[in-house]
Amino acid sequence: MRDVFIISDNILSPLGFTAAENFDLLLKSASGIKMHVDDSMSDVPFYASLIDNLDGLVNDTAGFTKFEQLLIASVNGALENCAVDPSDKKTILIISTTKGNISLLESETADTGERISLHHSAKQVARYCKFVNEPVVVSNACISGLLGMIVGMRLIQSGQYEHAVVAGADVVSKFVLSGFQSFHAISNEPCKPFDEERNGINLGEAAGTVVLSANKAYSNGISIKSGAVSNDANHISGPSRTGEELFHAISKSMKSAGLAADDIGFISAHGTATLYNDEMEAKAITLAGMQSIPVNSLKGYYGHTLGAAGLIESVISIHSLKSGVVIPTKGFSKMGVTKPVNVCSNIEKTVLNNCLKTASGFGGCNAAIIISKQ
Repeated sequence: MRDVFIISDNILSPLGFTAAENFDLLLKSASGIKMHVDDSMSDVPFYASLIDNLDGLVNDTAGFTKFEQLLIASVNGALENCAVDPSDKKTILIISTTKGNISLLESETADTGERISLHHSAKQVARYCKFVNEPVVVSNACISGLLGMIVGMRLIQSGQYEHAVVAGADVVSKFVLSGFQSFHAISNEPCKPFDEERNGINLGEAAGTVVLSANKAYSNGISIKSGAVSNDANHISGPSRTGEELFHAISKSMKSAGLAADDIGFISAHGTATLYNDEMEAKAITLAGMQSIPVNSLKGYYGHTLGAAGLIESVISIHSLKSGVVIPTKGFSKMGVTKPVNVCSNIEKTVLNNCLKTASGFGGCNAAIIISKQ
């Protein structure tokens, strides 16, 4: 099986517009989550991590939505730091998102039908960034970012492409926020993953990109070793009550990577801070025999960024592997799951070689990938 290297990355978030800037601010416990009062989005104040200003990030923004601008800026930011040519026939662009331009429904115009389609946005981004191949769109709820990385890895391993640029983004709109409010899933304070007092999510806006390549000459020592997906077949919005299905994705990834539980340095969990998600993840981690391995969630810094979450959290994991630092779980203070796991609540400095990244989403979808340092 071909090795697949992660040769460049980028994050755009309220914390900064490069991955390095984001990582440095996480080390300082900075968070993009704030209380917002905006009648155009919600009748009540809400906590979220929102990007206020994109000025100067994209030249000639005419005709591009905020969602598309985020993708373009993140893709260009990642491409600037590697030798991959988007006009190469052996390079593919993969876009991951859950909602895309869904906010256009709030200001319906004659061309809303076309503009709201995900493939239209993907083509817009591909054209601007000078990709010659038809882009691939991955939209599978909140595992979209990880699934996009898995698809990119498989396209390279199969020999169809030499390079894959995987980018994900989502923005917060009234449509998205009201949907989660209708589930009573939005926290009335900054979220608390895995904590006894957790009561829901905060939403967030972000974009993230990773560039994958089979070319070892481009490698900076980080690779995506494996990945797998599964489905709970339990409920449209409620996750498995046993964690067995996420465990299946984890175990398949571990087996494919040829790793044992004690080879994993830390777990970057989905950790949404909802009652059911965190409980399910704790059970899956315990089933995998990884309950003593440090676990973190980044939702207390970024909120839940939907289709971008798997990507930006993977990028932070890459920087953790490189620096030997596990970022703590902001908001966590007291264990709130029935299967106690080793939630990281302070910065941990140690030798790290492998990270397990997990994600789960509506419809019962689950994903797990292994990122390794060579």
